[in-house]
Amino acid sequence: MFTGEYQHTLDEKGRVIIPAKLREGLGETFMITRGLDRCLFIYHFDAWTKIEQKVKELPLARSEARAFTRYFFSGAAEVEIDKQGRVLIPQNLREYAGIEKEVMIIGVSDRVEVWSEEAWKEYTSAENLDFEAAAEKLADFVF
Repeated sequence: MFTGEYQHTLDEKGRVIIPAKLREGLGETFMITRGLDRCLFIYHFDAWTKIEQKVKELPLARSEARAFTRYFFSGAAEVEIDKQGRVLIPQNLREYAGIEKEVMIIGVSDRVEVWSEEAWKEYTSAENLDFEAAAEKLADFVF
């Protein structure tokens, strides 16, 4: 399980350090793709395989299913951690997430998310995120 919130800086080549605590669960090579809310999703290959199987079950005749499948998988890339613990985030994914320099890397249960620091601060601001209200609506599923 992935948890925690980490601030890092993208280097001039588009690489970012993946925190050691998260690297342990990801392995040397893993998948990165467009996520929801303008962030990036990182998955260990086992989790990626499960998602891939679920997406394959979506009804091909539905335009939403085709659009989601195209967008999700066309942005996906297999990436590898270098000896310094860094990973190169592909340019198209950096552009999608608005990542230029400062990066927030967060653990979210079965995945890791990568956000531009600015977008993460905006997303978690009091006016955008009412944690208690969300918890109340989801209480039957979570608690």
